[in-house]
Amino acid sequence: MASSASEGSRGAGPPGTVGGGGTAPGGIASATGPADRERPVIGLSTYSERARYGVWDHEATLLPRAYADLVERAGGIPVLLPPVGSAAAELVDRLDAVVLTGGADLDPARYSAAPHPSVRQTRPKRDEFEFTLFERARAAGLPVLAICRGLQLVNVALGGTLLQHLPDVLGHEEHCPVPGTFTRTRVRTEPGSRLAAVVGAEVPARCHHHQAIDRLAPGLMVSARAEDGVIEAVESDTDPFLVGVQWHPEADATEHRLMRALVDAATEYRTTTYRRELR
Repeated sequence: MASSASEGSRGAGPPGTVGGGGTAPGGIASATGPADRERPVIGLSTYSERARYGVWDHEATLLPRAYADLVERAGGIPVLLPPVGSAAAELVDRLDAVVLTGGADLDPARYSAAPHPSVRQTRPKRDEFEFTLFERARAAGLPVLAICRGLQLVNVALGGTLLQHLPDVLGHEEHCPVPGTFTRTRVRTEPGSRLAAVVGAEVPARCHHHQAIDRLAPGLMVSARAEDGVIEAVESDTDPFLVGVQWHPEADATEHRLMRALVDAATEYRTTTYRRELR
């Protein structure tokens, strides 16, 4: 990765280059360091699934391309993070922000609940990786955007619980009417929230979820709800940037405001970290 931490400083290039120690060709000191010019690196958590393509049928690390495209449109560099072993701790040192992406239901044991019959094919290894990734990212002050499953993971990681099957509670399936298809859900944001400042008072969100937040975790505040009252977004009022949405911004090719806000926060994090290392 071009912006990985090196033995000298984050993003440093070879000596004598503008990116290497802040020195331009010819030994002239550069007015800005690498963090001021390079795009921030945004880590995207991924699926570990059996996949078929071409003549191959095997275990794969994958993610819908729309996530990477969204990061690119917003001005960041997307990097896929495979749910592998204990890599989460080291990855955080090489990233400027993290996106916790959508996917399978969390293991209900994580919030001390028995599984509902609708909860199938959980991914314990991915759970373990992403809980650690989130813990380390938050401890380091990295900006975090959590999407769908990611929002639910954040709530559980901080001590909250989930409604395991919304149709049992709401009496309808409007948040996930057709498998494999996003549905439009009108979402209203809370006035004065960070989310409202980014996306406005109302969002025609694209949703696909049968679970949602039940008990809100300490340290989080609700920043948006659907018309039926389901929590559709949360944020932290203490972390530098921690926003979670139940909908899928990557499913809308014209929607990049949330990711742009994350990229801006990641740029600030990168610049601040680089300047701190120069002291």
